Amino acid sequence: MADELIELVQRLSDAHGANLKSIVLYGSAAAGGQVDEDRPKKVLVVLDRITPTDLKVAHSVAEWWRAEGNPVPVYFTSEEIADSTDVFPIEFIDMSQVRHVLYGKDPFDGLDISTQNLRHQLEYELRAKLLRLRRLYIPASRNANQLARLMADSLDNFTVLFRHVITMRGKEAPFNKRDSVMTLSDELGLDKKVFSRIFEYAADEDVWLEWETNEVFGKYLEQIERVIEAVDH
Repeated sequence: MADELIELVQRLSDAHGANLKSIVLYGSAAAGGQVDEDRPKKVLVVLDRITPTDLKVAHSVAEWWRAEGNPVPVYFTSEEIADSTDVFPIEFIDMSQVRHVLYGKDPFDGLDISTQNLRHQLEYELRAKLLRLRRLYIPASRNANQLARLMADSLDNFTVLFRHVITMRGKEAPFNKRDSVMTLSDELGLDKKVFSRIFEYAADEDVWLEWETNEVFGKYLEQIERVIEAVDH
């Protein structure tokens, strides 16, 4: 493991002691069989019990981990993992598909993840993100760079859901975000050029004109709406 992860395990072990059951690195940083040091590291922490005291002792660890550029760890009890797969199928599928156990028992070993509510959660998450995207467009509509950044950031979030739309349609979903978007575009007949233009955006390197940015956004919104329509049906 990278030194950063070794230190994380040590700090969490000191904080939680015998209550700590598992620490799991998951997501894009764990893809490819080795840790990607350039990506934020998402971590699941599994405890035997979780009380306010247990969370409070994790404060200093979480602050240090966030200062390193990583999201605050996600906490579950062992019992909650077993009972929550039907409520959070997207999150648990993501965690289980690409993971590296840093400490303790693998909480996903033998775990049956129910996909009964996958379509419902997908539609809810997609619609919620669409509503947020529309709301954020209003202040960004007259600032080309701000709007370009909004599209790039939102597409990064939408692609996580796109992978599950592909899976829901009975196809194997690529883990690479761009590949997932292009695969879903082939499945639903979406406009690949719109997504490609957004993927090309690089902060401080790309200059967008206001008229072009708004035109791309309009087409981008149409593609998102078509994905939601497909999930709805």
